[in-house]
Amino acid sequence: MSLYLKDSINFLSKLSFRRIINITKLFCSFYITKWTKRAIQWGVPMTISIEPTTACNLRCPECPSGLRSFSRETGNLKTDFFRSTLDQLHKDLLYLIFYFQGEPYINPNFLDMVKYASDKGIYTITSTNGHFLNDANAKKTIESGLDRMIISVDGTTQEVYENYRKEGKLESVLQGARNMVKWKKELKSSTPHLIFQFLVVKPNEHQIPEIYKLAEEIGVDEVKLKTAQVYDYKDGNELIPTIDKYARYKKNADGQYEVKNELLNHCWKLWHSCVITWDGLVVPCCFDKDAEHQLGDLKNSDFKEIWHNESYQNFRNSLLKGRDQIDICTNCTEGCKVWA
Repeated sequence: MSLYLKDSINFLSKLSFRRIINITKLFCSFYITKWTKRAIQWGVPMTISIEPTTACNLRCPECPSGLRSFSRETGNLKTDFFRSTLDQLHKDLLYLIFYFQGEPYINPNFLDMVKYASDKGIYTITSTNGHFLNDANAKKTIESGLDRMIISVDGTTQEVYENYRKEGKLESVLQGARNMVKWKKELKSSTPHLIFQFLVVKPNEHQIPEIYKLAEEIGVDEVKLKTAQVYDYKDGNELIPTIDKYARYKKNADGQYEVKNELLNHCWKLWHSCVITWDGLVVPCCFDKDAEHQLGDLKNSDFKEIWHNESYQNFRNSLLKGRDQIDICTNCTEGCKVWA
């Protein structure tokens, strides 16, 4: 059985009758919204991203965590708050992403929270820079029940890798991946599905063939090539790849750059998912990195109350009128996709 098929079967095994009903409500309300141009929201999210921490050990140039540039407070997700939030959501929730900003493993209780979610039958995923996957953490990660792990490997040599992953050590990341593969075998576990994510930027685009070879040598399950979001792109940016299919931006006749994808006035993410910051703020999606569009606060309200409140409905209606008028949407290449 292929690794992709095993992962797909594992994902589908998390479905319950209640979760299927909720997903059906989400799809129906999304498509009725597209047809009527009026925000209709049934059901609750089937996907949620929750932020274990805003802290990071690296200094990547296009990341608020790396740049230490947040205007919002920084900190770690508290276990009690996480559990009380998940207790509100777990019966309908299918997919939980333990990531927003920061490096998840910096939170000392991260894997305990993964275990809590896994025990409730939720498909769990995280994204890590790979520097904390020592032997003990690798073993505990397998035992937590984590279903999918994305490891950022944005270069196959230290010289290229550190162009983007400032202050990172490639060999530490690769050894972490080896530890994960070793403990999966030792514990006879098919999870987590291990992915090398390669953020394609100009300095590393020539190493795309090499990342596939490296993943195969180590025993990683999959390689994903990801296009890079950059903030200052209009006049060009040294990170924009020269290989067109890996660039989110195109150069116009006047020499200025713009986002390739047309901004359609609807967004699947606003119907099936949301992001919760470490301190309980609910924001629309992962493009709101500084939590400027706060739609509710879980310290003061239940999640379902926030999901259907006036602020959320107003935000959904505003994007139906023009996503090009919403700052976090203007650099987005994902929002128009269903099942993104």
